[in-house]
Amino acid sequence: MLADRGACLVVDLAFISYAEAFALQQRLVAARKAGDIEDVLLLCEHPHVITMGRNGKREHLLASDRVLQQKNVEFHSSDRGGDVTYHGPGQIVGYPILNLAAIRRDVGWYVRMLEETMIRATRDFGISAEREAGKTGIWVADSTGKCAAEKLGAIGVHLSRWVTSHGFAYNVSTDLRYFDLIVPCGIADRKATSLEKILSRRVDRTEVVSRLVMHFTDIFGFAGTAITRAELFDRLERCGQSVVAVA
Repeated sequence: MLADRGACLVVDLAFISYAEAFALQQRLVAARKAGDIEDVLLLCEHPHVITMGRNGKREHLLASDRVLQQKNVEFHSSDRGGDVTYHGPGQIVGYPILNLAAIRRDVGWYVRMLEETMIRATRDFGISAEREAGKTGIWVADSTGKCAAEKLGAIGVHLSRWVTSHGFAYNVSTDLRYFDLIVPCGIADRKATSLEKILSRRVDRTEVVSRLVMHFTDIFGFAGTAITRAELFDRLERCGQSVVAVA
């Protein structure tokens, strides 16, 4: 854990479209650069959406536009790092908006700490998750030892003047069939998994969010301050960063 860095606003947005969450991140990044708001951790779930990062390859999107439309899956290009990934109901997405210059100017370290957040949260459920050399995210070994480790959590970040956006995605009760529409993170021979699949039981979303927040704030040395979406929007309005809903 780092030395105490003060408050980090923690906002559970619940269910929000990818486009609306991205627009909100942009406003928070501007406010954080200006010093008008504290560090922020957004948590949410998205409707079915596939996003392509800066390093993404179009051939890693396996579904046609028609199939995506039939399955009600949106597609968005993204300025985050990484390749192609899927977000959807049952997956907890974390978007930290941090002034990394005041914490540690090291992108690789930052990514490792996001992985550590998910690794520790997973451990709380009695599961051992690990890193893999040359790959981002966290992986859980097959209990039989017959299959390659499966991906439980993914990471893709963006930095602008050392202010972070985008972040991590952690599969809790995700419908894993949607990952068949893509080559997840460009890794063709690996599958995604979820907390519920590994445990063979239902997992309460609130408990997972609580664990992720606890480990995130501990690792980065923050005192987490929970506020509502409305309170966050009010803060942004007061510092000139109006929030416009995106359909």
